[in-house]
Amino acid sequence: MWKVKPLLDRQKNQVQTVEHLDVIFRSAHLIPVFGDGPLPDDFHFSFSLDVFNSYYVNRYADHHTFEIVF
Repeated sequence: MWKVKPLLDRQKNQVQTVEHLDVIFRSAHLIPVFGDGPLPDDFHFSFSLDVFNSYYVNRYADHHTFEIVF
């Protein structure tokens, strides 16, 4: 698996862009890189992209993803 993380500028702000739909080839299955401690009991999955600093890209999500990424 590959490890990815958000792009940051010099002030440590996350760089944000808008991508056209015609440049998106396929969705990706991201697995957060968890820290040492457990998540809080009231943690909601919708905050995942804001909370975790880096992610693994799961190239084994399905046959098509494996063929594209590998």
